[in-house]
Amino acid sequence: MYSATASNTFFLLSCFLLFCLLSAPSCVSMFSGIETGDLEKRDDLFPQILRDEAVARLYELGKVSDASGYLERTFLSPASMKAIDLIRKWMEDAGLRTWVDQMGNVHGRVDGANENAEALLIGSHMDTVVDAGMFDGSLGIVSAISAVKAMHVNGKLQKLKRPVEVIAFSDEEGVRFQTTFLGSGAIAGILPGTTLEISDKREVMIKDFLKENSMDITEESLLKLKYDPKSIWGYVEVHIEQGPVLEQVGFPLGVVKGIAGQTRLKVTVRGSQGHAGTVPMSMRQDPMAAAAEQIVVLESLCKHPEEYLSYDGHCSDSTVKSLSSSLVCTVGEISTWPSASNVIPGQVTYTVDIRAIDDLGREAVIYDLSKQIYQICDKRSVSCIIEHKHDAGAVICDSDLSSQLKSAAYSALKKMEGDIQDEVPTLMSGAGHDAMAISHLTKVGMLFVRCRGGISHSPQEHVLDNDVWAAGLATLSFLENLS
Repeated sequence: MYSATASNTFFLLSCFLLFCLLSAPSCVSMFSGIETGDLEKRDDLFPQILRDEAVARLYELGKVSDASGYLERTFLSPASMKAIDLIRKWMEDAGLRTWVDQMGNVHGRVDGANENAEALLIGSHMDTVVDAGMFDGSLGIVSAISAVKAMHVNGKLQKLKRPVEVIAFSDEEGVRFQTTFLGSGAIAGILPGTTLEISDKREVMIKDFLKENSMDITEESLLKLKYDPKSIWGYVEVHIEQGPVLEQVGFPLGVVKGIAGQTRLKVTVRGSQGHAGTVPMSMRQDPMAAAAEQIVVLESLCKHPEEYLSYDGHCSDSTVKSLSSSLVCTVGEISTWPSASNVIPGQVTYTVDIRAIDDLGREAVIYDLSKQIYQICDKRSVSCIIEHKHDAGAVICDSDLSSQLKSAAYSALKKMEGDIQDEVPTLMSGAGHDAMAISHLTKVGMLFVRCRGGISHSPQEHVLDNDVWAAGLATLSFLENLS
């Protein structure tokens, strides 16, 4: 028999080993070879600015919400207006000249040593989804401001070889008006004047909502928000990965080689509203049943596109293979009218989000899905309307910018780790980003930061403090070596 002391020792050792096993790989850090205390003594790593202050600011911004109990900060909501003031204060603290444009984008600029040179744009979005995590979008803004502040503190900010402009975009998620990239789209010049006529669920138009927030805008002034492509050198965005790859390979940072194209549809199915107890099943024109069948067909199509799409010259074998590995489809919102338990609905509306790396393949999926939706509506004697709410082509990141970002990430991680055996990973993005809109204006590059479990758009979204530090240090290295 074991003695009590031996038994306790064995129990504690077993608990420790179990903790290590359950924690891997998410708790495995590249920085295990060097004590954090040793790193903090390095003046060139700016831990107080790039980690401590950056993390504190992320948590502070994460509390700026329109809801109590969860994070919700949509386009120019009261919480967004507070966030604008907060971000602007941080930009000014970093030595930037600031302003807010008529779409609510926050700008912070430094001219550097040559104000006439083409400018680098760097940033991300400040809006969130409903019940959001605090790192999506915000990390890119805070990392950029922190890196600029580090240069300001060490006297290098005015020595930049070209102007640098940090932008916190007002709307990327498209929650309120169901149209994405209102902020970055205005800067890129891809928003048509009719965008201002788009209404939310309460029938409030964008132009009226902007006016309520003291941002009176016309079609003419919207078009004037577009930057001159000749004045812009490039755009860089730091963002959480929103996926599990970096965590699986044990790397804090990765370079993005491309972003999947995205289409958002709004499907409205109208039938015959009636009493739930008196209309026979055989006589019903039920839009809910039709919508349910359509959603199941969507899932099957997106799981097995090769079984649905035809090889007719528009959809090649390589396209179908690409879809098999990259196609994802989501119904994220369903609403019914009149939405009562004892009433057969008269109308059902739902959204469809379709993403794929191959644009032709995505278009083929939309074509086939639309055909299937209309066939189901005809079969069930209900009517269908399919509206295209958003369409963005896949984007390939600039090879030179990507190479510079990879070098910056490697430099940052080498400073923190001391020795790196593996190459900085390169990966694709299934999520949409402001870089997609800005790609219509200039070349773009993106740096991903790992997040725990690959979880995003959730309160469980999390980035390690040291990974925030690595992101800021990589951004700093990129700025210091700006050509």
